Amino acid sequence: MRTCPANFIAPAENRPQTAARQNPSAKTAAAPRARQRPGLRPALWRFGLALSLALLWAGNLFAADAAADFSAANQLYARGKFAEAAAAYEKILQTGAQSVPLLFNCGSAEFKAGHLGNAIVAFRRAALLAPRDAELRANLAFVRTQVSGATVRGSRWEDWAGLLTLNEGTLLTMFLFWALFAVLAVRQLRPALIPRLGALTRVVVVLAVFSGMILALQAANHFNSSVAVVTGAEATARSGPFDDAQSVFTVHDGTELRVLDRHDAWVQAADAAGKIGWLSTRQVAVLPGA
Repeated sequence: MRTCPANFIAPAENRPQTAARQNPSAKTAAAPRARQRPGLRPALWRFGLALSLALLWAGNLFAADAAADFSAANQLYARGKFAEAAAAYEKILQTGAQSVPLLFNCGSAEFKAGHLGNAIVAFRRAALLAPRDAELRANLAFVRTQVSGATVRGSRWEDWAGLLTLNEGTLLTMFLFWALFAVLAVRQLRPALIPRLGALTRVVVVLAVFSGMILALQAANHFNSSVAVVTGAEATARSGPFDDAQSVFTVHDGTELRVLDRHDAWVQAADAAGKIGWLSTRQVAVLPGA
């Protein structure tokens, strides 16, 4: 169990106070015929400042409440009340709060409560934020060994590409392409340096292209492919996206399937053996592929 989610910010001790309102400077006209309208810029500025302070104050209150709820859930976990702790962590997640410690603790509580599917969902969501966390990856791998039946696994290439988050991959690719542009610019501005920059140019080109390929794979896995995780004791895959359709096969809690299509509240998915069927979204949680 971990201590405190990274995105919970302690409330500020001293909050800045709004500036005192000041009267707008008066300007007299030569022959005013009607009452002059005061300028809008000071009023808009004061409104924006007040709104910003109000949002900051509300955010601090929310963070304080979330931190208190997280501490209470940790206490439930420490007392061995794993089902109650899991429900408490899930309640925090439903507010929009999200961090690796929160998802890690939620996955651990779900596993000890006997909910393999919910544990895998929490650990997979945490892995999207911290793909190189060794303890997290070990827990996810262990929970998967407890799942009955064939389950989908990512390829080694996908696992290797997933060692970086999508944001990290984007930043790395941007850096390499900017480095390439800088090298090409130097070659144009200083032709005498071209012989010395030959090897460096080739290395930067290879790294930039390779990084771009990895980023494209990451984006495809994240946005174009999805995984359905069974979150109940058992789920029935049917021949069509409706409750009366014929049963095709049955999957168990924690089984991961590759999503092929969606229709209303149903997903068409394939298991590791290649069997295809439709499952209700009441029975599964749909997550990005990587």
